[in-house]
Amino acid sequence: MTWTQLLANHEVQRHRTSKTEIDSIRAIIARDLVDASVKGVSADRRFATAYNAALQAAKMAIAGAGYRVTTGAGHHRISLDAVRLVLGKAADPYSDYFDRCRRKRNVIDYDDAFVATETEAREIVIKAKEFSELVEGWLVRNHPSLRA
Repeated sequence: MTWTQLLANHEVQRHRTSKTEIDSIRAIIARDLVDASVKGVSADRRFATAYNAALQAAKMAIAGAGYRVTTGAGHHRISLDAVRLVLGKAADPYSDYFDRCRRKRNVIDYDDAFVATETEAREIVIKAKEFSELVEGWLVRNHPSLRA
């Protein structure tokens, strides 16, 4: 997959981001990582909230690269694929992991309860933090004007 293919398929569009937009996404990531760590909340909700933090980190990277994923069916999958174009091989393990989580999050939000285990909820919080840090590092190196 390339940006040209994604553009031709209307799965992404060119986008000029701003520090304000990136800072707003950072705030969502920070909020979701905190919320995903709250004791007493179900593993399902913590899992889904941490997944959203990771999805927002992908959105931040894609925006930094000059694109925005269009809304519609499959936009989570497209985001997790497109982030590979931004971050390269470093994104591969995270993109694969969060794609598996995407399917579970879909079940959690739309079909069933008590799907995620405590171990899965803790793990996705850790992975979402790592991924967010990877994206921040990429922004610092490639777009210093967007740094935190």
